[in-house]
Amino acid sequence: MAAGAQKLQVLVVSALLLLLAVECQASPLQIGFYHDRCPQAEAVVKGVMMDAISQNPGNGAALIRMLFHDCFVEGCDASVLLDPTPFSPTPEKLSAPNNPSLRGFELIDAIKDALEAACPGMVSCADIIAFSARDASCILSGGKVDFEVPSGRRDGTFSNASEPVKFLVPPTSNLSDLVDSFVVKGLDVEDLVILSGAHTIGRSHCSAFVPDRLNVTSDIDGGLAAFLRGQCPADAAPGGNDPTVMQDVVTPNDLDKQYYNNVLSRTVLFTSDAALLTSEETARMVMDNANIPGWWEDRFEKAMVKMAGIEVKTGDQGQIRKNCRAIN
Repeated sequence: MAAGAQKLQVLVVSALLLLLAVECQASPLQIGFYHDRCPQAEAVVKGVMMDAISQNPGNGAALIRMLFHDCFVEGCDASVLLDPTPFSPTPEKLSAPNNPSLRGFELIDAIKDALEAACPGMVSCADIIAFSARDASCILSGGKVDFEVPSGRRDGTFSNASEPVKFLVPPTSNLSDLVDSFVVKGLDVEDLVILSGAHTIGRSHCSAFVPDRLNVTSDIDGGLAAFLRGQCPADAAPGGNDPTVMQDVVTPNDLDKQYYNNVLSRTVLFTSDAALLTSEETARMVMDNANIPGWWEDRFEKAMVKMAGIEVKTGDQGQIRKNCRAIN
């Protein structure tokens, strides 16, 4: 009897240790983190985003892209927002993957100003980016993409232009390079395919696709190619004559599954978009997203939360910036 009791005790202790280990591995972020600290925080963000998107749907696309560009470099810590200073003259926002194409900085400023007026020193810039991207997804999808995003991120104090080029692969990338860039951040092949669906909104500079999609032989649809050649100069280059075009000409302002239909019909801008058809696994995922109602929206919600948890700073790490453009 004593031996049985001892064995039971060992099993109970082992179970408790396993539970503790699981809890330690769980995300330190929390849904409703600001419930007591700043109850109106998420409502303030959503109010500003609704107004901004009603004026220009591109504002929503910009904030969804900003979350990706922030989280893949130094983790989701708002390092992408920092302006140059004499101490740090070349921050991330001046790096080629971000400059001049990344937008939305003034919108983040407006949200931060509103939150500082309501709850000074409480809401991090990193959480503002995450909330903004979540709200943009909901608004632009007409409520079909609707999810809670955990919060509690803190803001980083380091930002260097050399970092984005290491982790943000260009739109000329093949499937292998795309997958590798996601895996190194804890994301998988399906996350890549699902998050690529955000290319159903927003605009792109011509220089991002003209050299490898229009100036050489590619698999881009002939009709789309002709249209794009009418919009984009053959010598389009960053900083030069470099207009922008819609990424999805069918439903340009709707966050929907149209992107996957575009991939299948080869009416997408980037080599990285077309690359999703270059493996049997990813091509099957593209077809599922295109054909099964609600399939993409459900997975996009989960992938956004997953991405928004990359290498976050919490607790005593980082800081809560007073101004999103500068460390305290």
